[in-house]
Amino acid sequence: MITDDARERAVALIEDEGLPAFVYDLRALRSHAAAIREALSVPGAPELYYAAKANAEAPVLRALEPYVDGIEVASGGELEHVHRVLPDARLAFGGPGKTDPELASILRLGVDRVHVESPYELTRLATLARETGREVDVLLRVNLAGRRDGVALAMSGPFGMDPEAIESCREILSAAPWIRLKGFHAHLASGLEAPEMLQQSEEILTWTRARFDLPAPEINLGGGMAVDYSDPGRLFDWSTYAKGITELALPGETLRIEPGRAMSVYCGWYVTDVLDVKRAHGEWYAILRGGTMHLRTPVTKQHDQPFVVIPQGAPGPATDEPVTLVGQLCTPKDVFARTVPAGRVAVGDVVAFAMAGAYAWNISHHDFLMHPKPGFHYLNA
Repeated sequence: MITDDARERAVALIEDEGLPAFVYDLRALRSHAAAIREALSVPGAPELYYAAKANAEAPVLRALEPYVDGIEVASGGELEHVHRVLPDARLAFGGPGKTDPELASILRLGVDRVHVESPYELTRLATLARETGREVDVLLRVNLAGRRDGVALAMSGPFGMDPEAIESCREILSAAPWIRLKGFHAHLASGLEAPEMLQQSEEILTWTRARFDLPAPEINLGGGMAVDYSDPGRLFDWSTYAKGITELALPGETLRIEPGRAMSVYCGWYVTDVLDVKRAHGEWYAILRGGTMHLRTPVTKQHDQPFVVIPQGAPGPATDEPVTLVGQLCTPKDVFARTVPAGRVAVGDVVAFAMAGAYAWNISHHDFLMHPKPGFHYLNA
């Protein structure tokens, strides 16, 4: 669950008084990305973009660059950051509520593809592009209605356009030939295993092929590949997905996917130490340095964050019974894992939470109670 290099650094951070900290093993990240790239190397497999929203730390982006075809960004801040870190990367810009300054940045930096979220957004982009004398390549983001039972997250509501709104874009595009329609984008749900992902991809392809007559259509099938926090060793079946997609693809089409979490989550650990162990109302608690203001993932996803205990043999309170791991925040919601068997947990032990390489620090409420920020360590850069 933790690489040897990350374990060694975690223990060393005790002596340096460097806990809590995020530790990223970039060699593990490159190995994982290379395996995904290999699975997608079959003819007809989709292009691979990385969704920067999962983890846009510069060392992570640089480690992934050789294995991806481009980067998907979802804000002006992400756009500027990724362009600065990877100036030669192909970029796709998506997300609802794009502001005029963001649209201007898209035009200024020459974003490769813009995922348009509404007819109004398309009109504004067309106006700005005309005023600046730019041409822009776009994908229209479609939001297909349908049941998404069992998914981790259904991307409904404000994301993309329903089919009727897509149709209303025809007139806008016809009046603005400097806006070049390349195809469609659809990210409908997250947390799908390969068979369900293929079923969703087929749904998207069937719909898009029946619409605009494009000579070489591009279809971005989104991300959302399943990540199992209860079993970190269980990975998305990239080979099965790649094989299935090649059977769905038609000649002349360019298919594209944009996973984020499924690429970077396994390379990171949130490492901290045990400050206290105590029993309250019949239950054992281990209070850890830091908290979910650094790693909000278990709160947002309502799961037990996987972890390993690295014993340090220090004297002090301890328990061998199932224990709830909490942080230092003044809220009962500051829980990493609840009533889990962990072997022996003692004051002074190191706890390394796995699967902290995506949607961890970057989605957390850093300044609540003003505790010290964690350190950041990138191994095997």
